[in-house]
Amino acid sequence: MPPIQRRGPIAHPERSAPLLSFPRILSNVSDAVPLVEAVTASSPAPSLSLADLGWSEFFGDQLEPGDADLIPTRVAMVHRDRLGGLSQAGQTDLSLPPQATTGDYAVGDWVLAEPHSHLVRRRLARKTVLERRVQGGRGPQLAAANVDTLFIVTSCNADFNIARLERYLALANEAGTTPVILLTKADTAEDAEAYQSQAAALQRGLAVVTLNPRISGAASALAAWCGVGQTVALIGSSGVGKSTLVNTLAGSAQQSPQQTGAIREHDAKGRHTTTARSLHAIAGGGWVIDTPGMRTLQVSDVGYGIDTLFAEITELAPLCKFRDCTHVHEPGCAVQAALKAGTLDPERLARWRKLSHENQHNTPVQTGPRGGKSPASRGKRR
Repeated sequence: MPPIQRRGPIAHPERSAPLLSFPRILSNVSDAVPLVEAVTASSPAPSLSLADLGWSEFFGDQLEPGDADLIPTRVAMVHRDRLGGLSQAGQTDLSLPPQATTGDYAVGDWVLAEPHSHLVRRRLARKTVLERRVQGGRGPQLAAANVDTLFIVTSCNADFNIARLERYLALANEAGTTPVILLTKADTAEDAEAYQSQAAALQRGLAVVTLNPRISGAASALAAWCGVGQTVALIGSSGVGKSTLVNTLAGSAQQSPQQTGAIREHDAKGRHTTTARSLHAIAGGGWVIDTPGMRTLQVSDVGYGIDTLFAEITELAPLCKFRDCTHVHEPGCAVQAALKAGTLDPERLARWRKLSHENQHNTPVQTGPRGGKSPASRGKRR
């Protein structure tokens, strides 16, 4: 069976978009509220095109004749009661349409707004969306939208956790983003190459980069994913160097550097120095979204992401004798055969089983025609 193919196109920076005269965008996050999304924009060049801001054919194809007088605006700030955006006129305070809440929007969204009132008329469908389920919450929590690459940041110390990295990868796969694992604090590890080999083995074709976020060379190491118009996001535990890396990528022009904090030596745990999602212009092009650190991540509605992550198991399943094989005790099970042959890691299989069961348990079930039940729709582009 051929390898699993990634779904959903990822926009490329070489795609063209109309060039607009764009005034200098200034940063203003002085009223950012803790635990509420807020965005800062490092001062970009005086003239930007829509492509510079992340616009692509994916969004252009959604425009209709009646949208000619509306202003394409990228959501740059999400507060409790208002939105802020970046448009042709620079920073804009957006007005919400009736019955809408700020929780309906994510940093990185594209909306169409009226030119004078700045009323949001509609939000364009998302190319990708990062969301996670919060324990006790009614539904998934939006993290970021229209992200091309997700940098999964971890350290070469006690923070390095295979099972947690697999959860991040499932999230990235389901969202349609390209995952890249970044290993920090390699200079403190006795065998940094061991961490790199373990990370690279988690998924086919997975890029793993070892870097020091404090030095300028980190930006060069990530340049392939940070081109003009590209949007990257950072995710990982507190204290692994995400905020430090954001400061390095943004360069000296950043007006509101991210706060950084130390970690506890005995368990490598850090404090939450980032309490809000934020958007920063990358020096030389592109955008980076920082997110608050998270150690726990519940999976929900990420079936495709898990299939991609555990491709070696997914591709064996159709070879089993029974279509509903549980890969535990059935005769003719191709997965069990690979396990006995030593070509499948038993610990890997155990983690696949645990993640799959959790995903099935947490994924909402919708009632279909005549009372039939079906899994909730994927809905990652909405």
